[in-house]
Amino acid sequence: MKFNRLSNLAILGLGMISAPVFAQHEHHQQPAKDTVNHEMHEKKADHETMDHSKMDHSGMQHQMTHSFSLSLPMTRNGSGTGWQPDATPMYAYMKHGDKWNYMLHGSIFLRYTSQNFNNKNKKGNDAKFSAPNWVMGMAQRQIGKNGLLNLRAMVSVDRLFDGGAGYPLLFQSGESWKNVPLVDRQHPHDLISELSVGYTQRINEKMDLTIYAGYPGEPALGPTAFMHRMSAFNNPDAVLGHHWQDATHITFGVVTAGVRYLWFKLEGSSFTGREPDENRFDFDKPRFDSYSYRLLFNPTKNFAFQVSRAFIESPEPLHAHDDVTRTTASLQHSASLGGENKWISSTLLWGQNSGSHSGNSYLAETNLQLNKWAVYGRFENVEKSFNDLLEVGSDIPEYLSNASISAFTLGINRQLFSFSNTLVQAGGQISYHNVNDNNALFSNAYGKNPMSGQVYLRLTPGLMKM
Repeated sequence: MKFNRLSNLAILGLGMISAPVFAQHEHHQQPAKDTVNHEMHEKKADHETMDHSKMDHSGMQHQMTHSFSLSLPMTRNGSGTGWQPDATPMYAYMKHGDKWNYMLHGSIFLRYTSQNFNNKNKKGNDAKFSAPNWVMGMAQRQIGKNGLLNLRAMVSVDRLFDGGAGYPLLFQSGESWKNVPLVDRQHPHDLISELSVGYTQRINEKMDLTIYAGYPGEPALGPTAFMHRMSAFNNPDAVLGHHWQDATHITFGVVTAGVRYLWFKLEGSSFTGREPDENRFDFDKPRFDSYSYRLLFNPTKNFAFQVSRAFIESPEPLHAHDDVTRTTASLQHSASLGGENKWISSTLLWGQNSGSHSGNSYLAETNLQLNKWAVYGRFENVEKSFNDLLEVGSDIPEYLSNASISAFTLGINRQLFSFSNTLVQAGGQISYHNVNDNNALFSNAYGKNPMSGQVYLRLTPGLMKM
């Protein structure tokens, strides 16, 4: 990528991130200003995460709430209708109107990545300037005393800057470009990655009923998607287990119904199983041929658990007759460390596909934020098919099906300066890979213990002071 292209991208990024706020992000949201205070357990446990500084014209004091509950804190919002710990920090822009409140959240990385750099002329050895990016917005208002309306939108211009084949990412697989499976690359996201509406009716302080519809949107499956997890806050890369864990975060056609009682929420979704097609600028055909269910549990402000299962019809267009049953379980943790912008957030995650592209995936990731400095890490283990990663026609013994791929990433990040509640950061990370392959198929193709690295500049909204 030439320098003038990076300059144009930087200008676009500043425009995207610093534009006037017209919407609010699914990760951190707020309701209308006439929201009443709730009296359930979160009132004390989540006191430190509440914003008591906003008042209506009568001078009465009110606090912000969750996107899908007038009785929960806004910090619990994850992607889709999912939950994160109430102690999750928030980086966003916010605007208050007479009836509507708005929030905007996003990130853009300007980076140079080099994959498998220690094995020249081997598979996956690729380097590129790239720009992973996304912006999410939300508008929210209270309807009467107990109703809550939520509107969301997410956009990404990955396709414009990273091309149809996306960015290099060693051992990544899933989706296609020009009818060829993408291997060792992360596919770009669609320009319109979410357009959704949600309505919640509060029955009482302990119970809510929610209906959510998106075209596109996210069904009740898996934890908060990788790009919105605070445990992955400073990591530009998608997870290698994306298509085992959270690939359904962009689904063209989804309806979810949920009921919350105290610390639990039970949800069910009908959605389109087919993953987005190669045209990242259109709206794919809604099918509603797949379904999922999920149980969420937040016992304290610091922890969020979920278990979920989905029956996904024909997710990959190149394998149209292959269906997948996906099961996930996760634990997320967030805690303040005291002082300005000091916190830690972690995720443990298991995802499994049965049927087509079967196998297990495991992930552990953490972000330690110490004001302007951050240290973060990610460990992954994914069972991937030899046929998914090696070239067609490779000499693969019939008794072999999957390879066990491990990746460990360590990174560091530093805030350079800020303006208009926007942070400019610099960072870098390095990844070490190991493949359990007794037949040396992968070592012949990829070389021994591939390593990847990158350096980046990043723009993101600043931390909201609670």
